Amino acid sequence: MQLKLFDDGSQLMLPEDLITYHPAFLSREESDQLLEQLLSTVPWQQSKVMMYEKEVLTPRLSAWFGSEPIRSGDQRPVLPWPPALLALKAKVEAHTGIVFDGVLLNYYRDNNDSVAWHSDKDTVPGLKTEIASISLGEERNFDFRSKDDHRRRYSIKLQHGSLLLMKGDLQRYWEHRIAKSAKPMKARINLTFRKVGNTTAPPYIP
Repeated sequence: MQLKLFDDGSQLMLPEDLITYHPAFLSREESDQLLEQLLSTVPWQQSKVMMYEKEVLTPRLSAWFGSEPIRSGDQRPVLPWPPALLALKAKVEAHTGIVFDGVLLNYYRDNNDSVAWHSDKDTVPGLKTEIASISLGEERNFDFRSKDDHRRRYSIKLQHGSLLLMKGDLQRYWEHRIAKSAKPMKARINLTFRKVGNTTAPPYIP
């Protein structure tokens, strides 16, 4: 059974040491401007992954900005930080108190683009994973399920300009996804700020 991530009293169902959600982290004007800029300037690529011993294209486009690959063997080019993403990085870090050194952008072009159930493992070895996720564009359902009991599911509709902070042992015990939809949808960009071992990203200078 799929449950909403918040109860009727807007109380978070998962513990706050695992997840926090801020629906209006960016203003509508900031969100609209950043979405338009990223859609037109990012060198989007469609990655290939192995599934059942067969190479397939991922059902979304992506780009990685940082100073080193997101993981060993990743084929995506390491792109230099543009001013707009450095400014957003500084704002996310000031709000969360966490320093990040890279950001993965995923571009969901329409309702047919998705990401399957998974947990994120791209982090500094030995440390708990902290990922700050900014959503822009079309609202999509972000689903969680327990690794031990797939019947324990929660869902939250990620709003334009929202910030979702995943932390603690969330990646250890829970999986998440963005599912395909039968409903026609417009473009959505998700930016996930991560720590992958190098915290020497250039400072933002306005």
